[in-house]
Amino acid sequence: MSSAFWAEPANALTNLAFIIAALVILLARQKTTSRSTAVLFLGIWIGVIGVGSFLFHTFATRWAGAADSIPILIFILVYLYLAMRHLLRLPVWAGVLVSVAFVPASVAVARLMQPMAGSSAGYAPALLAIFIVGVLMLRRDRRVAHGLLVTAGIFLASIGFRIADGPICSTLPIGTHFIWHLFNAVVLYRLTSIFLKQQERAAE
Repeated sequence: MSSAFWAEPANALTNLAFIIAALVILLARQKTTSRSTAVLFLGIWIGVIGVGSFLFHTFATRWAGAADSIPILIFILVYLYLAMRHLLRLPVWAGVLVSVAFVPASVAVARLMQPMAGSSAGYAPALLAIFIVGVLMLRRDRRVAHGLLVTAGIFLASIGFRIADGPICSTLPIGTHFIWHLFNAVVLYRLTSIFLKQQERAAE
C-alpha cells in the first residue's frame, strides 16, 4: 500500500462497481410496491462502502482506513439483523442479540483463520454467517437459501483473490485486489437484491 494518491489506479477505480451496485439496487427498489426502508439504507450504504474504499486506496491514511472498514462492519451487522428478523423470522431481541454477539464471535473466528487467511481472516466470519443463514433457510425458502449459498460461494472466491494479491504482486504489479472489489460489489448487490425480493413477496 503506497501513500501516493494515484498509486493504485485499478484498486481505486474498481470501487465504481459499488456505486453501480448501489444505483441498480435503488432503481430496483423504486419499481417495487414495498419501497422497503431497509433496502433504501442498504443501497445507499453500498455506495458509502465504495466511497470509503476509494478513499483508502487513494489516501492510504489511518482515517481513510477507518472510512474503509467501519462502513463494511455496519453493513454486516445491519444485514445480519435484517436476516434474523425478516428471513429467519426471529423476534427483535434475538436479532439484536445475534448481531451483538457477532462482534466478539467474529474476533475469535478471525484469530482461528489467521494462519490460513492472513489479513483476510477478518472476512471469514461474514462468509460463515452468509453460509449458515443460507443453510437455515433451506427448509423455509429454498429460493432465498440457494441465493445466499451462491453468494457465499462468490464471497469465498473473492476472499481467495484478496489472499492471492500479496504473492501475485511480486510478479504481477496490478495484483488481484481489484478483483476482490468487483466480486464484493456483486456480493453486496446479491445480498441486498435477495432481501429486496423477499420483502416484495412478503408485501404481496
